[in-house]
Amino acid sequence: QVQLVESGGGLVQAGGSLRLSCAASIRTFSFYAVGWFRQAPGKEREFVAAIGWAGGNTYYSDSVKGRFTISRDNAKKMVYLQMNSLKSEDTAVYYCAADLGIQALTATPPRAGYWGQGTQVTVSS
Repeated sequence: QVQLVESGGGLVQAGGSLRLSCAASIRTFSFYAVGWFRQAPGKEREFVAAIGWAGGNTYYSDSVKGRFTISRDNAKKMVYLQMNSLKSEDTAVYYCAADLGIQALTATPPRAGYWGQGTQVTVSS
């Protein structure tokens, strides 16, 4: 059974940093693209970042480009989202998602096959 578990969320002041982690229990994890999404109260879930199966291709939303970095460790079956220069508008529940095709993650709406339960990130101004 596929499971994605996010961790690393919390409360941070504006300008601070957090690193989110996503642990995957997918046997063939190295074949999957993984993405991060977020959903703020009263808003739709939005794309944040995605990374291809080999880690060479990365994609970011304009709102986080230059501040967030997505990376992965296939040996550990982990994906990370390093978030720097956090702003109050980054406050949301952050979800990781996985799919064999990165297009499923970057599509609107996303069509990822697997989703985690989310981790709360709160940025105080």
